[in-house]
Amino acid sequence: MRNWTISGTLTVHPADQRTDLLAEPVAKALTTLDGEQVGVVEIDPELADTAAFCEAYSAPLTASANCVIVAGKRAGEVRYAAALVLATTRADVNGVIKRRLDARKASFAPMDEAVELTGMAYGGITPVGLPADWPILIDKAVADSPELIIGSGVRNGKLLVTGELLASLPNAEVIEGLAKPVA
Repeated sequence: MRNWTISGTLTVHPADQRTDLLAEPVAKALTTLDGEQVGVVEIDPELADTAAFCEAYSAPLTASANCVIVAGKRAGEVRYAAALVLATTRADVNGVIKRRLDARKASFAPMDEAVELTGMAYGGITPVGLPADWPILIDKAVADSPELIIGSGVRNGKLLVTGELLASLPNAEVIEGLAKPVA
C-alpha cells in the first residue's frame, strides 16, 4: 500500500479492504483499477463537507478535490457530466463546462437527481463509479496532483488517489482552465 502524506490524522486502508466505506458503484468500479493506488479513510459523516473535513482531520485543503454533477440542457435534452476541481477553486459551469456539453444552459444538477443518478450520497459523490456514458471533466491542476482526497460515494469515507489515476478513468478528459480561483 502506498504511503499517503495527505491523510492528516486519519488511518489509511486499502480501498478494496474497506468496501463498507464505499458506495456500491464505487466499490464495483475500483475492482477494475489498481487497488494499490487507492486508499480510503473512515470519517465522521457530519464532517464530510470539504472545509469541515480538512479542519477536523488536519488534511490540506489544497489536496482536496470536489466532484460536482452538472446538467446541461439543449432542445429539451439533458446531458450530464461530472467536473472535478480542487477545493480551492470553482468549476466554470457557465463557460468551459457549458461549451463542452454543447448546452444552451448548464447548472449544478439538483441534489435528489444527482443522488439518484449516481447511486451515491450527496456530499460524497466521486468520479469513480459514475454512469459509463457521462464525461468526467478534470481540471488540469487535479490531474497534475500527486495526492488527492475525494469522496468515496458515502459520507463516512474519503478516497485517497493520484491525479494520474483520475485522468485514466474511462471518459475522463483533462481540461486546462476548467476551474477558476475562488474570488
